[in-house]
Amino acid sequence: MRRLLLALPFAMLPLAVAHAADEHDHEHGSLGAHEHGVGRLNAVLDGKTLELELESPAMNLVGFEHVATSDADKAKVAAVRAQLEKPLALFNLPTAAGCVVENQELESPLFGDKPDADDDHDEDAKDEDGHEHHHDHSEIHAHYQFTCATPAALKSLDLANIFTRFPATQKIQVQLIGPSGQQGVEVTAKAAALKF
Repeated sequence: MRRLLLALPFAMLPLAVAHAADEHDHEHGSLGAHEHGVGRLNAVLDGKTLELELESPAMNLVGFEHVATSDADKAKVAAVRAQLEKPLALFNLPTAAGCVVENQELESPLFGDKPDADDDHDEDAKDEDGHEHHHDHSEIHAHYQFTCATPAALKSLDLANIFTRFPATQKIQVQLIGPSGQQGVEVTAKAAALKF
């Protein structure tokens, strides 16, 4: 199933190209750029298997992007991790679908994981005077795999709990592949549900 999520960006390429053309001035036309307030969700429903992959700047979820050193920051990171470890509550999947979590992975430098060398988690920039400024761009990645006894009951995916629990998240860019095809949708707190 992991290969389905890996194939998702290629399946969604026509949408990505169209979006990049519309947004060429924003973030230099790069999709998936680190933008505070914006999360990304890849969703694939294949037979009885549902995979969800959430990526978000840490700022949206914990309120900061630096490694937690104070007790208050460590407590905040632990609380967010605990919420992310309960995907059935987070994604509000219909009970009738009978979905159970088969696998979940959480990754972030804030959780003690080392960032990939290719990721843009750190940027060094120089101001007009030539002084270097170091900016942390920590992300949180959550990957969930569910087995659903009655996948036909998954008519929609409700993301309202994400907006409620993480109010700094203003919108989520969703790429979804389901029985009715593929779609790219931008979801907000006011319109937090999408149809499979």
